[in-house]
Amino acid sequence: MYDWPEVRTETDAQWEQLRDDLRFRGIDAPERLARTRKDLPSIPGTHRDAGGKVIASDPANLPAGELDPNSLWLHPGLLLAQACWGPIERGLADHIQIVGQPGYDGIEGGEGPRYSSAIIMRGGGANAMPPPLDGSAAIPLDLLRGRRFSYNDVDSMSGILALASDLKGMGETLDIFSHRKQSGSHRGSIKAVAEGAADLAAIDCKTFALARRFEPAARDLTVVGWTARRKGLPFITSRHTPIDVVTELRQALIGLGWCIS
Repeated sequence: MYDWPEVRTETDAQWEQLRDDLRFRGIDAPERLARTRKDLPSIPGTHRDAGGKVIASDPANLPAGELDPNSLWLHPGLLLAQACWGPIERGLADHIQIVGQPGYDGIEGGEGPRYSSAIIMRGGGANAMPPPLDGSAAIPLDLLRGRRFSYNDVDSMSGILALASDLKGMGETLDIFSHRKQSGSHRGSIKAVAEGAADLAAIDCKTFALARRFEPAARDLTVVGWTARRKGLPFITSRHTPIDVVTELRQALIGLGWCIS
């Protein structure tokens, strides 16, 4: 989920280390990560649930370009991926197993297995608000009201659902914004705010740390609030993965420091 182009060499090196560990454990891990639909194994026939509902289309019949996360998450042969709790809580849980929770220590806005989203506006980093030490929400209602909000995806926990939940706890809704527009990615939301196409966005803390390293538009932004900390993005596998393989996956991830539970 954090595989930005600028860190793909690092991601590949991490995968190679995990792949070799898994193979040592007797698991037939793939040589390379899947980054496009063409990298996914073909499904013999369309994959359906017990009731006959289509769960996942055969990747061979889909455009070979960018990877739609659902094509990966719902693939019956999925060995390992990272997913967002938003889609998991909205039905994906029926088709996957949780392997483990990564840690967010050392990232501003993160602690242990929990993370939060930075609420960003234009401002060049001036007077940036630090995350509350207790992990509670810090939502500046006066800055949100009547503004234009950019979010990555309607199912994103960090991009919109967490903020909606925190607003509900304050007696507000997303209607506090004058306008809401889907950008397609956290990076797209960052650019939208920096370029003036939106006034605010909620960006998960690890992604915002990446943006501060690699996205020039982030230099024009400041943090004005934080959502409450929640469980971070878990590693998952297909519901069809045997339990002994799931156990080995978990132990390998913990052993390499990828997961803390």
